[in-house]
Amino acid sequence: MNRRTFLATMTGLAAVTGAGPALYPASALAHHGWGWATGEEFELTGTITSVKLGNPHGEMTVDAKGAFEGEEWVVEIGQPWRNDRAGLTEAMLAPGTEVTAHGHRSADPDARLMKAEWLTIAGVRHDLYPDRDS
Repeated sequence: MNRRTFLATMTGLAAVTGAGPALYPASALAHHGWGWATGEEFELTGTITSVKLGNPHGEMTVDAKGAFEGEEWVVEIGQPWRNDRAGLTEAMLAPGTEVTAHGHRSADPDARLMKAEWLTIAGVRHDLYPDRDS
């Protein structure tokens, strides 16, 4: 069941049972779209330690450098079609690769989570969301 089908099913159940938002798992609501991220531009550089590609979107874990030295961040990247369009391949996102991610961090200041608009790998910028101003 994909996310859209899941949410539609849960909405229908909530309407029938009167359960409302209490019926939704927190993860289904907290991590959808851009609503969980700040409006401020954010940039993170580090080394990829792990990657998970696929739907609903890919994620990579980055051992940060610079201002965030020693912190481990999760960077949300695109859906498979979006990564393909941006020219990203699984080999490019291999552990040990240095990456700079530009986008928006979580609105929760304690979360080490961001959503990337674009990545720079080996000096090449890969726009995941070319239609967004950044």
